[in-house]
Amino acid sequence: MSTGKPRDLGKEQVWRRRLRDWQRSGLGVSAFCRRHGLAVNNFYVWRRILAQRDAEQADFIPVRLLTENHSANGALEVHLASGRRLRVSPGFDAATLRQLLAVLEEDQPC
Repeated sequence: MSTGKPRDLGKEQVWRRRLRDWQRSGLGVSAFCRRHGLAVNNFYVWRRILAQRDAEQADFIPVRLLTENHSANGALEVHLASGRRLRVSPGFDAATLRQLLAVLEEDQPC
């Protein structure tokens, strides 16, 4: 889906946030756009573009296993693309970990 233009990551983040806000709002598209001063056609265009981009993303990300500095308690350390690090102890709750990763990957300052 290349249009020859480089992606504007700032604009993409803004529209991802708007789409999340819309989903949480419970409003219809027209009402949400009216409330936030958005053009309905832009909303639909960005919803389609972001859905296509999400579908194109690989299901796997590169992983590099480090053999040094093993933790004595068997904890795992995950280094996210954003530079953040996450240490996971044995017996972690998978659902909570998924929620935490989703929040960390939003690229919003903590």
